Amino acid sequence: MRIVCLDLEGVLVPEIWVEFAERAGIPELRRTTRDEPDYDTLMKYRLSILAKHQLGLPDIQKVIADMGPLPGARAFLDSLRETYQVVILSDTFYEFAHPLMRQLAWPTLFCHGLEIDDKGVIVNYRLRMPDQKREAVKRFRELNFTAVAAGDSYNDTAMLGAAHGGILFCPPANVVREFPQFPVTRDYPALRMEIDRAFARVG
Repeated sequence: MRIVCLDLEGVLVPEIWVEFAERAGIPELRRTTRDEPDYDTLMKYRLSILAKHQLGLPDIQKVIADMGPLPGARAFLDSLRETYQVVILSDTFYEFAHPLMRQLAWPTLFCHGLEIDDKGVIVNYRLRMPDQKREAVKRFRELNFTAVAAGDSYNDTAMLGAAHGGILFCPPANVVREFPQFPVTRDYPALRMEIDRAFARVG
């Protein structure tokens, strides 16, 4: 059995925090896993900025409600699922992802959760498990899946390394420079070609 593990933000949908930063006029929230490899550091930073500006989950959900998948993402995903099992491994949160999953025809999603108080303030976040992307790929391999993974950021590189084949999709220059072992793709046809090639190499 063959399984494709995809990151969500940057591969199938825009970066949620970047979109929110632009619409809320808070440039500090543009910082993502493309810039900061330590996820806990990044999330604590984000929560402190939200608290400073007195913004909560409803404010972010309003932005997400107006977002959609990246151009071509739905067709790419539909085509991919005709040939392979596909799972989305993301460091986003279920509270963010729900409307986007509807637009992508409800693919399987493994991500994290938020702790919200009765005023809608995000007080903390709960990881599904540490290093969940890499661990999920490892478990798929233990279940005798051949796994190919694609992502764009620092937090995807462990997942790419754990898979039989790892592919970068529209990554920033710093990630390309630091992880030259992974092929780089810039559009969905090229990504699909690299996925097919990766499975062909494994046999």
